[in-house]
Amino acid sequence: MKFDTIVVATRNAHKAEEIRAMLTGLPVTVKDLRDFPDCPEVDEDGETLEDNALKKARVAHQCTGLPVIADDTGLEVYYLLGAPGVFSARYAGENATYADNNRKLRAAMTQVPARRRQARFRCVVALVAKGSEQFFEGKVEGDILSAPRGTNGFGYDPMFRPDGFDESYAELSAEQKNGISHRARAISAFISFLQS
Repeated sequence: MKFDTIVVATRNAHKAEEIRAMLTGLPVTVKDLRDFPDCPEVDEDGETLEDNALKKARVAHQCTGLPVIADDTGLEVYYLLGAPGVFSARYAGENATYADNNRKLRAAMTQVPARRRQARFRCVVALVAKGSEQFFEGKVEGDILSAPRGTNGFGYDPMFRPDGFDESYAELSAEQKNGISHRARAISAFISFLQS
């Protein structure tokens, strides 16, 4: 499948730049929804990451007429039975900041011993193009730190340490994180699809 242009269905500058960096080298122009201010906001009310990613991609494709990728990402903490999961962005409330969500997660895990702090980041990317809808998934296992560490990245990055690393996502450089992250793995699967 070949595209000249692809739209990343987000207005989140951090996410847009992260995905744009992962797509560097592909012969496509990468745009995001900041380039299409008339596209509507999407209420992420799906019950799964797949539901939300597909809804965002469909709405942006209908608005732009271009091939679109949209992702939804969740932090799934095993001790919390998979929470915050699909509610990761609004874990501490509808208008929660990254700091609010991290505070709530830290409070929920206060008494949890190190051996029970396992979690995973899961990212689902939906592609919607003319006559095609596809999903691509990436996962990274790790654990939840007892306190936030690092200033890079966004979201739960300061609280999540990926397996095989001493550093949190937020202590890794953008290049290091983009090489191993859940989103990188999902985007890598998307790139493989494009190139096949």
